[in-house]
Amino acid sequence: MDNTIMLTDSHFLSILQLASPALPVGAYSYSEGLEMLVENGTIASQSHLKHWLEAELLYGAIRLEAAVMVRSQQAAKISDVESISRWNLWLSAARETEELRASSWQMGRSLIQLLGKLEPQIIPIANAVGNPCNYAIAFGIAVAHWQISIQAGLLGYLHSWASNLITAGVKLIPLGQTAGQQLLLDLQPLLIAAALEILALEDDQLACCSWGLSLASMQHETQYTRLFRS
Repeated sequence: MDNTIMLTDSHFLSILQLASPALPVGAYSYSEGLEMLVENGTIASQSHLKHWLEAELLYGAIRLEAAVMVRSQQAAKISDVESISRWNLWLSAARETEELRASSWQMGRSLIQLLGKLEPQIIPIANAVGNPCNYAIAFGIAVAHWQISIQAGLLGYLHSWASNLITAGVKLIPLGQTAGQQLLLDLQPLLIAAALEILALEDDQLACCSWGLSLASMQHETQYTRLFRS
């Protein structure tokens, strides 16, 4: 397999925009259970956070999300709305907690609304998928519409996920900004390796082991004080 990613200038700028922390989809308001893990002492340092993120990339639910994003992109390229809708329902059913599902739906709705204003051509396929729309589905539609290579789109998706959680960790643990950037840099090889593995997954290989995330998410709902929504 040729792992070289070729991007035109416009495609490069498109994936930067799509994966940017400035994208107004509300990702900054979610910690994916990290806030609970910090409070109970499971994550208390840079090394703890790195271990958690590495485990999620190797075994966690982010792999399912990313794999569904890939399938959404592939289906959107050929306007296969039936497949997109089926994967959207599948991903909703695969979310273990109400908070994780609600965050995916909220971010997906926000991204679809934004894309509809920026690129009205997307509106028919977005309407066909329906509401609620998971974030991974909306992201895949955008990758397809902007003709971003799936390798670049997948790396952008994973990098955005890691960046958001590291930012949450910097605030919660707390860590310095330099430590956060070092952690993001250290994760680069694993992000690339995870992307290659996810691209090679067949449908019947989609699975994850994320019970730690599920428990943290459920406990976060009743946490006494919270900075994040999940």
